[in-house]
Amino acid sequence: METKSCFMPAHILLPEADLPLGQWGCIACDQFTSDLSYWEKAAQAAAGGPSALHLILPEVYLGAEDLPARVEEIHRTMADYEQNVLTRAVDGFVYVERTLQSGRVRQGLVGRVDLEAYNYRRGSLSPIRPSEKTVEERIPPRMAVRRGARLETPHVMMLADDPGCTLIEPVAARKAQLRPLYDGELMLGGGHVAGWAVEDPALIAQIEAAMASLGSAETFAARYPDAPGKYPLALAVGDGNHSLATAKAYWEELKPTLTPAQRENHPARWCLTEVCNVRSDAIEIEPIHRVLFNTSYETVLLSLVTWSNENMAGVRFGDEFHQKLLLAGPVDECPLSFENPTAPLIVGTVDEFVEYFLENHPEARVDYVHDEAAVRAFSAKEGAVGLLLPPLEKGDLFRGVVLGGVLPRKTFSMGHAEEKRYYLECRRIAE
Repeated sequence: METKSCFMPAHILLPEADLPLGQWGCIACDQFTSDLSYWEKAAQAAAGGPSALHLILPEVYLGAEDLPARVEEIHRTMADYEQNVLTRAVDGFVYVERTLQSGRVRQGLVGRVDLEAYNYRRGSLSPIRPSEKTVEERIPPRMAVRRGARLETPHVMMLADDPGCTLIEPVAARKAQLRPLYDGELMLGGGHVAGWAVEDPALIAQIEAAMASLGSAETFAARYPDAPGKYPLALAVGDGNHSLATAKAYWEELKPTLTPAQRENHPARWCLTEVCNVRSDAIEIEPIHRVLFNTSYETVLLSLVTWSNENMAGVRFGDEFHQKLLLAGPVDECPLSFENPTAPLIVGTVDEFVEYFLENHPEARVDYVHDEAAVRAFSAKEGAVGLLLPPLEKGDLFRGVVLGGVLPRKTFSMGHAEEKRYYLECRRIAE
């Protein structure tokens, strides 16, 4: 069996232990992108001392006139923090426990992934793949921060499909023996988080062996005998794909300037991420529904039947087949299912229909809504029709990536905004 792992220990940097988490840790830059007031409150929470907020560029400011000055200040702060703030280090992994709004505890391991093992383009057969489509136009603004940066701090969350609980759970069972790193409440309702250093060589070797097994050709072939190609999928990006794609794009830009020997060891070749087990009860993968506006229930239903006939999708009234959909309007609700779906997952089949519908009804528009109650509230009014998707099975995420190349955009959500990964750990990416 191939023993090399794409997820490895790292030299991880942390600030002094007495720095409050409510000041240091801040939410991912791609949250609250239309809510300037949130980031103003975050700045107030971070005022008066070091904070990871000063190492990142919230996307709410991407269009700011003073963007170049903001980037320069971030780079200056990185140089300062590297020398004067990030005084603790872990050589290994960080085991993380995050308490969610549900009360469940999400377990994870922070380490580095090899960007040579990752490709964000659709149809990638690399060991690390995006779960949803990467919008490449979103990469260049992030590159301004990555270029010239001395440090990175991660909000990327990756998923391992580990039904046997071989990767993270054995570390959790030994947390009483690990060195505590941080424990406290995050800013602005982010909830509780705690972290421990994983530095024991035997435990590190166990993690790497488990990861290598999960990403092996043998494991992949047993799970997906009908996969197009036999290239194993080790990790799927669950959150923060555009940040990871930016790290990859920067590495590809940097590589031609390096010698072959430098390419083997340059710190920018890797990216710090947190890996979680998609099979964990604390990983909540919720479907994102579709709502069509400026149309009628009857128009959508007729178009759906027409599209199905043209594409031999075999739409049926009722839920007798695997790919099920609930069409919701002001008066009626109709359960549907597809006998011959056009994509591996129902969301892909539905999106193909939505694309067809919008092409034939230019007056209509689509929105992506997380909450089922919100969809029903929209569709209870004239002019809106909800397409309610069923819950995602844990194995569907990986199966959709393997069989479909990448999931459609806005397929799923991993919890509420405040439950996303906060910036806590750092790593040096410049020589």
